[in-house]
Amino acid sequence: MTALARVTVGSGVRGIRRRRWVPELTGWGFVLPASLVIVGLGLFPAVWALLLSLRDGDLITGGEYVGLQNYRDMFGDAELGKAALHTLVYTVLFVPGSVILGLVLALALNLKIRLIGFYRTCIFVPYVVSAAATGILANFVFDPDFGIVNAGLKAIGLTGMRFLQDPDQAMITLVVISLWGGIGMPAVVYLAALQDIPRELVEAARVDGGTGRHVLRHVVLPQLRPATVFLTIWQIVTALQLFDLVYTTTKGQPLDSTTVIVFYLYRQAFQLFHSGYGAAVAYALFAVTLAVSGLTLWRGSK
Repeated sequence: MTALARVTVGSGVRGIRRRRWVPELTGWGFVLPASLVIVGLGLFPAVWALLLSLRDGDLITGGEYVGLQNYRDMFGDAELGKAALHTLVYTVLFVPGSVILGLVLALALNLKIRLIGFYRTCIFVPYVVSAAATGILANFVFDPDFGIVNAGLKAIGLTGMRFLQDPDQAMITLVVISLWGGIGMPAVVYLAALQDIPRELVEAARVDGGTGRHVLRHVVLPQLRPATVFLTIWQIVTALQLFDLVYTTTKGQPLDSTTVIVFYLYRQAFQLFHSGYGAAVAYALFAVTLAVSGLTLWRGSK
């Protein structure tokens, strides 16, 4: 190969490499600003909170380094134990309730009836409303003296209830409010999954003599399993992170009966100024959420 040929080949190879790098560099040029924002607003605060959890201080002063003492203190914290129990009760009631009711609504919304688009919109609208706005609305709806719910109960001859002001009723009331505001997500996901089921499977099951109940159990539900796993994990994470609804309705009352973990760590960090301990509780909750989500995903993949 002559010197001119080698130069020509080398220039051609460099030109090909340059053309390959241009789209990649262009793509990184578009992605880099958003990536920096994500790192700045997500990764940096997470690392800072981890370092804060190792210190005995507040958000203003650094405090002294205490290592894992904040994490050890959690095991003897009775108030944290009660908050964890309240969170567990809420999760056990909310997650299955939202998934099951979402499936029922999706099956109904999958029917070919008039104004079906309007019905679907009505189901999904409460989900896009913020939980804070939902909580403010719930204060009026469930007011024991002037609320519309008690007005309806009294109109049919029943005794009014205390709802958010009764320690025995407050958590159940929060679950009901959460179901009203959060059921739209499972309904829409299940509806999309239902529309992706091949019609041939359903028709074949009916030709073989399967009734509606058997088709639902042996054909439809197995096809919805990936959606069920996703929704279960999503709703578990949502339940464990409950805060804004509690903050706008009960603020953990009455008698701390609705104090959940996130509200408890908020109180520790921003009201009592135990920011190091609050950060430790937040990281413990993160670990629990990750473990439960991983276990649910593993069980669902079997």
